[in-house]
Amino acid sequence: MAARLVAITAALALACLTLGPVLAVLLRADGVTRLAPGDWQALRFTLWQAVLSAAFSVLCAVPVARALARQSFPGRGLLVALMGAPFILPVIVAVMGLIAVFGQAGLLNDGLRALGGPALDIYGLHGVVLAHVFFNLPLATRMLLQGWLAIPAERFRLAASLGLTRRAQFRLIELPLLRRVLPGAFAVIFVICLTSFAVALTLGGGPRATTVELAIYQAMRFDFDLGRAALLALMQLGLGLAAGIVALTVSQGSGFGIGRDRIVPRWDGRGRRGVDACVIVLAAAFLLVPLAMVVLRGLPGLALLGADTARAAGHSLAVALASTALCLAWALPLATRRGELLALMAIAISPLVLGAGLFLMLRSFVNPFSMALPVTALVNALMALPFALRILSTEAEAVRADFSRLRATLRLTQAAWLRLVFLPRLRRPIGFAAGLTAALAMGDLGVIALFADPDRATLPLQVYRLMGAYQMQAAAGAALLLLALSFALFWLFDRGGRVNAEA
Repeated sequence: MAARLVAITAALALACLTLGPVLAVLLRADGVTRLAPGDWQALRFTLWQAVLSAAFSVLCAVPVARALARQSFPGRGLLVALMGAPFILPVIVAVMGLIAVFGQAGLLNDGLRALGGPALDIYGLHGVVLAHVFFNLPLATRMLLQGWLAIPAERFRLAASLGLTRRAQFRLIELPLLRRVLPGAFAVIFVICLTSFAVALTLGGGPRATTVELAIYQAMRFDFDLGRAALLALMQLGLGLAAGIVALTVSQGSGFGIGRDRIVPRWDGRGRRGVDACVIVLAAAFLLVPLAMVVLRGLPGLALLGADTARAAGHSLAVALASTALCLAWALPLATRRGELLALMAIAISPLVLGAGLFLMLRSFVNPFSMALPVTALVNALMALPFALRILSTEAEAVRADFSRLRATLRLTQAAWLRLVFLPRLRRPIGFAAGLTAALAMGDLGVIALFADPDRATLPLQVYRLMGAYQMQAAAGAALLLLALSFALFWLFDRGGRVNAEA
């Protein structure tokens, strides 16, 4: 009863924090206006690029996750963690890295010109999709890798003893896993791409590549049409929830049961080492070369950083740790499929409308600028909640199904169940979820841009301020510091997940 009450309370808080700011914007507006013709074009483009981005991300992640799951080599845990770095990068920093590789003066075009080939243009639909795959391929890979490594090792030993071919093993063991994990991963990435703002702004290439989030920005910033902005935000929310319902409906199959948590070498990978190595190298090059360009350009700027940047880094660390604690406290009671669907509202809603609504709600009670850091931590926890639930829900449901009879037989109390069974069995996915939340909170530039004053800036905001002051070398150094801190948090919290990846 107590657990159900906690879950209901968490769900009500999530619904209020998601829909309350939209209601605040609607009440502040003069009324809901009709959509402009350009808004329908933005809706079509948003849906098309989100479908393409999510499809390419999850399809490319399948061979990468499979190769990492069945091969073992020195430095594998470090590579798995490094390949997750693009997803935790601040968007503008990652876009700078992509332009350095795929832009007109990038490494790829320099090589094509040297060979006499035509130059590639990164701007437009293909540029937006490329950037989204760069961001979301690591997320999809880690989701699939967690699922692959959750299969008890005894299943693979049984497959070897029965002499199953690789095709039979894929059909009986791995295909049910994909049916269970892929739809949810597709839904999360699809909703992420629905709210694309900075990527479409920098790589869209013109009005024909406008997303709904850009249309919301235009309605609020230039037209000050809050009613139209709220209507677009509600449409975006409806699309995200529809994607979640479809994905969870088509998800098939249950877990694989429990094993003895022993490590058994994957026999099926012995004849595929060359193919798996090529897949891993190609994925690593696609993800890590832009990252290396960010590092190389940021090293000279580290010496130019001052006390303001150090203070901003401290603020970001505090926000990241608070967001992580709040997100996990929120996610564990909601770690079910229904909770996962409810949490999709958090990333389906427009961050711009969410920030504006919170500003309007707070200004009647306190000075919003004095609440900049706590509100930022709350919003970051809210925005990371769907990722945490996607990581936790499948394993949490499996633990409940596998150990519910044992719990009833031993008459475990709620506290004993959490301490002895539930939390220990979820240690690895909890570590991954915590690392992802902390890193995303470190690199977020959303609500803080609306609330912060000079004394409460976070490190991403400090990067943008340095760029606005044309201190590009110092901005590159601050971006490198931001990358290092984000990756360090992800690395520390994800230790359990990395140990699991090395198994």
